[in-house]
Amino acid sequence: MSTDMNAFRDEVRAFVQQALPQGVRDKIRLGLEPSKAEVQAWQGALAQRGWLVPNWPTEWSGPGWSEEQRAIFNDELVLGNAPESGGIAIGMVGPILIRYGTPAQQQYFLPRILNQEHWWCQGYSEPNAGSDLASLKTRAERRVNAAGREVYVVNGSKIWTSGAQHADWMFCLVRTDASGRPQEGISCLLIDMKAPGVSVRPIQGIHGWSLFNQVFFDEVEVPVDNLVGEESAGWTIAKSLLEHERLNLARVAENRRRLEKVRQLGQTLQEAGVPL
Repeated sequence: MSTDMNAFRDEVRAFVQQALPQGVRDKIRLGLEPSKAEVQAWQGALAQRGWLVPNWPTEWSGPGWSEEQRAIFNDELVLGNAPESGGIAIGMVGPILIRYGTPAQQQYFLPRILNQEHWWCQGYSEPNAGSDLASLKTRAERRVNAAGREVYVVNGSKIWTSGAQHADWMFCLVRTDASGRPQEGISCLLIDMKAPGVSVRPIQGIHGWSLFNQVFFDEVEVPVDNLVGEESAGWTIAKSLLEHERLNLARVAENRRRLEKVRQLGQTLQEAGVPL
């Protein structure tokens, strides 16, 4: 690694050490769930430093880092026991809106992601459409509502929706056409989680966190302006978001931290007088 990259790593490490409250650091180290307020405060510190959106272009407040710098940044946050920052809004939805969103969508949503006014969740998996995403059944019908506005009316359910209980908006896959190949009838909608007809049921995991949720849509009206890309052409956009998701879910630094914790336990715990 170059001297410049070593200096950058030192800079990030020093920032985490100085800016992250010890109480939050201890929570993450012990596997406890940080509160939304704690995550927001940490993301506020990152934003003040100009480091909140490392994977966004400079025209949208990104720092202009190389891939190597972004990897180092992520390493040092994880190894410093910082809360996972950005999540779906910064890591996935933002880049998708930058690439596929209309100018109006970009101007409205991106600043609100940056200032943490909007938290997001991702509506992909369904009770009978997980790994086989093309079989999703949540449907969106284009209608004119009672006020004379053209809307999509959404009915169905999403499951394993991370952070839905905290989210203000959902990036959601819906079926707008069932006449052709399954992949050809999918669209991407931006859904207000406070809209009438949206309900959220948390699912408690074995670790005690309610990370996942099931979300229900009952005649939910979504303005047609909240369509991302073309109608029934959302499969490409959906795959593009998954590129960001799969990279994030690799959690290389997180697994390094966990492995180090196991090694430390193995050095202190014994069986028949022999360290594990």
